[in-house]
Amino acid sequence: MAMWCAIRTFAAHADELGNARPTRPIFFTKPDGCLSTSSIIDVTGHDGEIHHEVELVLKLGEEGEVTYLAVGLDLTDRAAQQEARPEGLPWARGKAFRGAARLGAFVPWTESVEALSTSGLHLELRIDGEVRQSAPIVGMSIPPSRLLDDLQDWAPLQRGDLVFTGTPPGVGQLHAGQHVEAVLFDGDNVVVSRLDLHCA
Repeated sequence: MAMWCAIRTFAAHADELGNARPTRPIFFTKPDGCLSTSSIIDVTGHDGEIHHEVELVLKLGEEGEVTYLAVGLDLTDRAAQQEARPEGLPWARGKAFRGAARLGAFVPWTESVEALSTSGLHLELRIDGEVRQSAPIVGMSIPPSRLLDDLQDWAPLQRGDLVFTGTPPGVGQLHAGQHVEAVLFDGDNVVVSRLDLHCA
């Protein structure tokens, strides 16, 4: 299983970090060893600052089609990422550390990938009950359909691969003692997938 992670797919997130808005999809990868099922995010034992990034995650089938959806967290060591960026160095230390990927429960998706953008799906992340990130999937400047079209052109996709589709604005540092909720809602504001985590 590979984790293909798109960046800057919400224009407002690119803007908040002072990054250029891409004209085509850009990806990095996380090894599957980054995936953790723990309910604890270790922020004090990690060397740098851990930042939250809530995302829609797609699971792919045999033909590269979307078969399941979940809410996910792409946790980022922002300082390590920023240190690598000026010289164009890889982001591994900032994005591929232990526990850097979290997933809520997967639910089946039987429609086309294009339908994701008109489905009413909505991402939200709360810290101690306060909304920090909130955005509809229709608000993506690079939609899921474009991400998959690009991946299918060049990536060695396999059944079970995951696509993290990028985060909306509002990212920020996590601190010990905080309660983190990441939620994917449908068009009727019903919870589709959820993560309930604590920082320690």
